[in-house]
Amino acid sequence: MFTRLLCLSLTVLLAACASEKPASVDQPVAVAKKTTSASDEPVPANLRALTGQLSSSQGFLPAGSEVELALLVIDQRDRPQQLLASEKFVGTGQALPFRLVFNPQSFPAGARVELHGRVSQSGQLAWRLPPVRISQPETRALGELRLERAP
Repeated sequence: MFTRLLCLSLTVLLAACASEKPASVDQPVAVAKKTTSASDEPVPANLRALTGQLSSSQGFLPAGSEVELALLVIDQRDRPQQLLASEKFVGTGQALPFRLVFNPQSFPAGARVELHGRVSQSGQLAWRLPPVRISQPETRALGELRLERAP
């Protein structure tokens, strides 16, 4: 009885292993591009978003550059005190559209809140966004924001 059960189990196991051969690792795999950007998706009702476009004096951000945006609470000595939202992007060789989603309930009343940004190339700071004051916790289109060359 035990021998028959063992043989049956091995037969089932071999049959399962003999199913279709998996695709070879050497074959290129097509990657589908996402047709909608994050800015096309609706913002949840309990959140707000800042949208716009980042560009440099040249009109574009180099392809492969690392772009970071942060919504920060700033104190009287111009020091960041709290991070409200942040997002990282990769430069595309063109002006870069962005959307930064944040929770309006974490927006402190009466505090100074600013949007900060920086662009790095090969680990070096290349451009920076002059601070943009955000006075209300509302969805807002900021338009085109120009980055300055970093010193």
